[in-house]
Amino acid sequence: MSPGARLRGLKPDWLTDPRVWRTEVLGGLVVGLALIPEAISFSVIAGVDPAIGLFASFTMAVVISVVGGRRAMISAATGAVALVIAPLNREHGFGYLVAAVILAGLFQIVLGALGVAKLMRFVPRSVMVGFVNSLAVLVFMAQVPEMRNVPWAVYPLIIGGLALMVLFPRITTVVPAPLVSIVILTVITVGAGIAVPTVGDKGALPSSLPVPGLPDVPFTVATLTTIAPYALAMALVGLMESLMTAKLVDEITDTHSNKTRESIGQGIANIVTGFFGGMGGCAMIGQTMINVKVSGARTRLSTFLAGTFLMVLCIVFGPVVSDIPMAALVAVMVMVSFATFDWHSIAPKTLKRMPAGEITVMLITVACVVATHNLAVGVVIGSITAMVVFAKRVAHLADVTAVTDPDGTTVVYRVTGELFFASSNDLVGRFNYGTDPDKVVIDLSAAHIWDASSVAALDAIETKYAQRGKAVEITGLNDPSAALHGKLTGELASH
Repeated sequence: MSPGARLRGLKPDWLTDPRVWRTEVLGGLVVGLALIPEAISFSVIAGVDPAIGLFASFTMAVVISVVGGRRAMISAATGAVALVIAPLNREHGFGYLVAAVILAGLFQIVLGALGVAKLMRFVPRSVMVGFVNSLAVLVFMAQVPEMRNVPWAVYPLIIGGLALMVLFPRITTVVPAPLVSIVILTVITVGAGIAVPTVGDKGALPSSLPVPGLPDVPFTVATLTTIAPYALAMALVGLMESLMTAKLVDEITDTHSNKTRESIGQGIANIVTGFFGGMGGCAMIGQTMINVKVSGARTRLSTFLAGTFLMVLCIVFGPVVSDIPMAALVAVMVMVSFATFDWHSIAPKTLKRMPAGEITVMLITVACVVATHNLAVGVVIGSITAMVVFAKRVAHLADVTAVTDPDGTTVVYRVTGELFFASSNDLVGRFNYGTDPDKVVIDLSAAHIWDASSVAALDAIETKYAQRGKAVEITGLNDPSAALHGKLTGELASH
């Protein structure tokens, strides 16, 4: 391979392929437009000036494009984070909010370094499907207020925007359909003088870049104890949403992301955002779906440009952006909602084949997210429900069969299955203590001991036989089971 070819191989795709470059740039532009009303809305939830949410979206997107572990994922100000820190801002003021954002970033770096990302392996598929579906529902529900008590012209504009996004890709995919829809609807409303709600109605756009500085709070232990609970909650919610979104993008793009790097990157992005006076944030599933699924972006360039375009649009093209009808952005988000929802998961054929427990977990996840408007809550409750369902299912797999020797002096109990707290609870009652011969063999060659509850159950069985003068021999333990049994047996008796 020539030096030139090797050099080209080291360059990112967007530098070597004009088509990729075009996709990334246009994808970033569409996301930048979509971020503006969302950031303003989340600022209102947090109780801060709209510019604070816009600054947060700018710094989060730009920083995470460099330090994040999932390419093409969009991070910005989010509703979940706004809900967590709103009470702190309301009760103690904006300076405490900024300090909490910085501390939350530190928490995320520590959690990332400790390997919190590895916990994602415990999130089952049914919870993931529930996460995706509830996300689609939340994205749609967020658009409903924009369709209530509005001029009648809003409805044909939304329908027209949806039609453009469905039909335009049949003509060409060179330009993202959402961008075409936004431009055409803006030209129509401005040119025809149609009075409908616009982006400018959401709040004033900033006219300059954010300036770094320290939070205006006393640097005391009292301040730390005040902000720490909010910072930890923000860190956990932000990591949960970011890691779940990264996992979803992994599946969509059939690529792997570095979850540990993403966790630490979220922390770095929030620290930078805090020092620039932003309200903090995390991965945004809606805008990420626009970038990855609708626009087809795949590199860090689109994420970087989303934040860059956001500020350029606000500072340089503020008057033009202010004239964009909200109907155009509502249409984009409705299309994102439709594309995000896993329609296969609710198809009658799928529901007939899927185990009832899996369906229950998915529905509980969706219900919890929609009820609380918090994706992290739904994921945690859904995962706990899945574990309970799994434990109940596995508990029934443990079985005991008895075979008595022809001479009647020995009985062999063969135990099969996984022995843990749920299955071992019934184990003690499966033996005939009174009628069994003097020698009892418990064969565990087809079983595995997982916890102290199982060891305690075996000890209880031996004790019951010993009280009747009968000897028990446990055989067939595999190495891990033997190690656990040898370590705990005889040490678990209640006092």
